[in-house]
Amino acid sequence: MGAAKRKETPGTIRGTIAAKVRELRHSRRWTQAELARQLQLSQNRLSELERGDGSFTAEQFLLLLRLFNVGVSQFVSEPGDHGPGIQSALARLGALHLQESVQVLPSEHLEEVHDVVREAVIDSSPRIITALAPVLVRNAERLNLDKLHAALEGIGRSRRLAWVIDNTLTALQQLSRGSMDGKEWAKLYRRAELRLRLFLNFVDPPPGGRLALDILDATIRSRRTFEEVQRAASKPSQRWGIVTSLQPEDFVQALKAAHAGH
Repeated sequence: MGAAKRKETPGTIRGTIAAKVRELRHSRRWTQAELARQLQLSQNRLSELERGDGSFTAEQFLLLLRLFNVGVSQFVSEPGDHGPGIQSALARLGALHLQESVQVLPSEHLEEVHDVVREAVIDSSPRIITALAPVLVRNAERLNLDKLHAALEGIGRSRRLAWVIDNTLTALQQLSRGSMDGKEWAKLYRRAELRLRLFLNFVDPPPGGRLALDILDATIRSRRTFEEVQRAASKPSQRWGIVTSLQPEDFVQALKAAHAGH
């Protein structure tokens, strides 16, 4: 028998996050008091969290990502680069414009469509996240979006899923106004639009004002770039508090490319 596969427990995940927060804080040369103040925590509580005694709330975790300008992948302790695995999984599930690598074996944690969508949402790279549009369209009836939303809410990424679905619906509307090749595609698009809209109707966008923004683009590293991206933000990005240069047209192109690859 082979060696048992190591699984991360809540305790080890807390420890990984705690160690990364300490590392990032030290890299900025911030004291615990300085970081605690920005997180609206007492220094004693931050000290406990940095020892792995307890968990950051989803709001605090999002604020950490913003303060240190990092993605959630910085806090994942799984070894290796899962990008090729996610790309291959998306290609199998309908993102036919992506190339499925024959050198990448299917990962156990990317066998289910829910897992693939979740990992792609967390990945956040433009090519991966826009590829979710054809995957959502082809698998709308298989996906339990409420369950997926709840799972992502636990790590503060549920708004990103709603944003992807909002962009996909906008893209589908644009395509429906044009000419679609074949009745089968038109029927598929209509079915998917119905399921996706039904989900989105029950998810309320967060109120404005003190909304914690989700910075999607890794290229946003300065206030000037941040402000430029914000000025050009699409309605879905404004609605869900996502900071990215991606536009609904990028999701339209992903749907068209997947269609052409059929």
